Amino acid sequence: MTTPSTPTPASEASTPTPASEAKPTPRTTTSWLRDHSELGVCALLLALGVLVLTDALTMDVDITQRGPVGPKTVPVVVGIGLLLVAALLAVDVLRGGRGQAETGEDVDLTEPADWRTVALLSGVFLGSAVLIEPLGFPAAGALLFWGAAYALGSRRVDRDPLIAAVLSLATYALFDKLLGVPLPGGPLMGVL
Repeated sequence: MTTPSTPTPASEASTPTPASEAKPTPRTTTSWLRDHSELGVCALLLALGVLVLTDALTMDVDITQRGPVGPKTVPVVVGIGLLLVAALLAVDVLRGGRGQAETGEDVDLTEPADWRTVALLSGVFLGSAVLIEPLGFPAAGALLFWGAAYALGSRRVDRDPLIAAVLSLATYALFDKLLGVPLPGGPLMGVL
């Protein structure tokens, strides 16, 4: 037995659905993550905060080394601050907040990165870290300051080594002598 189908009136069949009633296109996880990429910074801050707090709370502190503010105080405050900033940033991003685009006048975003400078600076930092023990901080620091100035574009061979040596010796004196933070002096400290 067949039943006759009811014809639809022509006015109903040709009426388009309004845009507000149209089904939204499903968003993929990739596009959602791309729109909320600042959450990666939140995750990094969260991980750093947990790392700092874990390290600070598991620190072995002798009771005789403690004063009114112990060695755990600053790392705990920094760790809590990192967790707080991560949470506040995540809430802002999930509510629709977006980072402001770069508007600097002196930054040309179409130019590629200067990987030569990055490589030179990385080499200078790693070389300084390797040489600090055998040469001592004053010599390794002078090489660090001079190498960083060279990598960043200064080619004044008559002035840069002298400024680097003065900065390195001043930093050594500040940390080793005034603040009591022991730095390796190296073979030059017997001469000076």
